[in-house]
Amino acid sequence: MIELLRSLSNNLGYILLIAFLVSNINVFKTLIQKDELRKKNLILLSLIFGAFGILGTYTGTEINGAIANTRIIGIMSGGILCGPFVGITSGLIAGIHRFLLDPHGITTIPCSITTIISGLVSGYIYTKSDNSNKWAWGFFTGLAIQSFEMILIMFMVPDFNTALNIVRSIYFPMSFANAIGIAILILIIQRIFKEKDEISAEQAQIALEIANKTLPHFREMDENSLENICSIIKDAVCADAVAITDRTCILAHVGIGSDHHIKGNKIETQATKKVIIDGQLITLSGKDNICCNNPNCQLKSALISPLKEDATVSGTLKIYYCKENAISYRNVKLAAGLSQLISTQLEISKLGELKNMANKAEIKALQAQINPHFLFNALNTIVSFIRINPDEARKLIINLSTYLRHNIESGENFVDINKEIEQVKAYVEIEKARFGDKLNVIYDIEENLDIKIPSLIIQPLVENSIKHGILEGSGSGSVSIKIRKIKDDSIQVCIEDDGCGISKEIIKGIYNDDIDNTKIGLLNVHKRLKCIYGQGLFIDELDYGSRIVFTLKQ
Repeated sequence: MIELLRSLSNNLGYILLIAFLVSNINVFKTLIQKDELRKKNLILLSLIFGAFGILGTYTGTEINGAIANTRIIGIMSGGILCGPFVGITSGLIAGIHRFLLDPHGITTIPCSITTIISGLVSGYIYTKSDNSNKWAWGFFTGLAIQSFEMILIMFMVPDFNTALNIVRSIYFPMSFANAIGIAILILIIQRIFKEKDEISAEQAQIALEIANKTLPHFREMDENSLENICSIIKDAVCADAVAITDRTCILAHVGIGSDHHIKGNKIETQATKKVIIDGQLITLSGKDNICCNNPNCQLKSALISPLKEDATVSGTLKIYYCKENAISYRNVKLAAGLSQLISTQLEISKLGELKNMANKAEIKALQAQINPHFLFNALNTIVSFIRINPDEARKLIINLSTYLRHNIESGENFVDINKEIEQVKAYVEIEKARFGDKLNVIYDIEENLDIKIPSLIIQPLVENSIKHGILEGSGSGSVSIKIRKIKDDSIQVCIEDDGCGISKEIIKGIYNDDIDNTKIGLLNVHKRLKCIYGQGLFIDELDYGSRIVFTLKQ
């Protein structure tokens, strides 16, 4: 048994050494670090771990007609780390190989069955374990699988004494060699995943630095802004060239190739057109793949990532290198993050134009004038979210765009009530982003409402409840918005808050058309409703807060 243990330890050492060398090959690292493994990646991983299983068979030691081996190390490690497909497929590869190697051997059938089952079990463990305990699962399951194999040998080998001698000779050394090997191999490969997390953290830091440097150029967009942004990205990621395009033309190109990748030129390469159509990042590893029409172009590798506005591709970010096969996992992760960052900042730069329009426009009081302070605060809120939560920043951009569009396009025309509600919700989401848990808005809106109402008739009242009722009062509270059909041709709107309330003097002033400028929004809505429907707002001062009710008719 001592000799067998020494032999298995040597075999285990060979396999782990090979595994260590393979795990440090960039191709294997890139493959196993992918966020989403495609079928061809899974097949390749199955072949690699299946090969470890076959190697474990060939390096085994023959004992009493059986082979003491380390076959299940590769199978179980692959399944536990990469999932059921890899575990099952690599198990089948190594199991079938074991059967074909010696079809008539006395332990061939139990060994082949055990190898295949180890693949099935490892795939199941993948779904139940987490990164912190995969090695432990591998160790103890390895012991269990080898115990199961010994039981099969006892039942399936015709000669009981022969079977017993085999089990006595190989059970303990083979079980612990395989269990320890599985645990060590899992830890070796998990080092690659840890390196992946470190790379992601490093890329996040670089992306934040780029965001800080490029933000001034996005805030004040001019004809040179995109060139400056490309230059900042180029230096930060150590690229040879960086370009930004829209869906049809090159908007900026900085670095190698700028003599023929000229601003304003039409997009001609199929790779860029593919990204615009599919909306998926692609890598190009050779000059032929880049397909530049200039024969003297020095660019030989590229990353092309989509820039998106809402869910639509609006352009691309292109990062070039003069060396072939220069694209690493690190480059891919950084490019993906940068494209999301640039997409968000480009949307914000468009809002900067809307801000200037809003500041210059003289929107009449009856059209619920945009408060420049609200717009400024909203933009600052969005900028703060860009760094910590880009997805939330994007949602706020959409809400602010919705709010501005309704205000700028509004007039004395009637609009669908659902559009008015959409504007109210956009405004509320912006304020909730600013004040967080201090503000609670409750919607009680009947479905399938179909009525045309005067534009900007609900939002000013909600704004009044939030600004004057809640925020100028205790600083926190709730606003309830109830919209109900009361007749076939009438809808009642009720806006209630639990803030500081509206004084009797202000209510009297609204009814008498005599009020200071701080409550002009209420007066405007009251006068418009009264002019159109014959009756305006009904305002109640509550024990805590206020209630405003009005009726809309067809």
